[in-house]
Amino acid sequence: MLLWKSPEPGKREKKVVLTERSVLHMRFACAEVIRGRKTPEAVLRRRVLAAAKKLHQAGVVRAVLPAEFPFGRELEKYAIRPVSTLPLRRALAAQTVSWRLERLGVDGGARVAVAGEQLTGELVRTVTELALRYRYVLLDLPYGAEELGRQLRREYGVSLLLSPSAEQLEGAEALVLFGERRDLKRKNPVVLALYEGGGEDLPPLVLPPAMEERLIGGCDRPQLLCALREAGAIRPGQISLGTSKG
Repeated sequence: MLLWKSPEPGKREKKVVLTERSVLHMRFACAEVIRGRKTPEAVLRRRVLAAAKKLHQAGVVRAVLPAEFPFGRELEKYAIRPVSTLPLRRALAAQTVSWRLERLGVDGGARVAVAGEQLTGELVRTVTELALRYRYVLLDLPYGAEELGRQLRREYGVSLLLSPSAEQLEGAEALVLFGERRDLKRKNPVVLALYEGGGEDLPPLVLPPAMEERLIGGCDRPQLLCALREAGAIRPGQISLGTSKG
């Protein structure tokens, strides 16, 4: 991970230090970069490059970064990428739809549309959870939709609307995209773009209190939770949607 560190008045400090941090028993190579309130951007850029070099030499290829980190290109020079939040966004897709619709005052009678490029485990889980919560779930897939529809009808007694038109997808209260669909206007009240580059923000995420107090601040919270979840330090059911403390 890379963290900003405030300078200590009157103390000579190294501008970039590589340490090791442990979060929920997961060890991180941590580059701490000194950043004061008046540190020029050009100076910060050089320090980030130095931090990226240290992380690269330590074998790092993905990093948890500060929120709204503006120096991604400096990291790319050393083949370091931000931790992807896509796996977590997909895992929480159904919960996110419900969270957002509730805040719009929409009930279980909402129409929720899901469109994807292939029948993946993540998509199946999302469609299943949505079909159990909402009366109308539309599913648009090149293949495999009929089989999934039969399975859900047999196991849960719920039905899907298969092969919806573009107008039906655009008319749904929520649209969940597992792949880019440039043919759709995406003016639905709720849109989840669940693919790399989709730029979809996660709702506030919280952990059980005993775990919350062991997290660290100063970094992008979804990235940190994704890294911890991927490493097995957090189980999927321990992340819930609510009021963020980070």
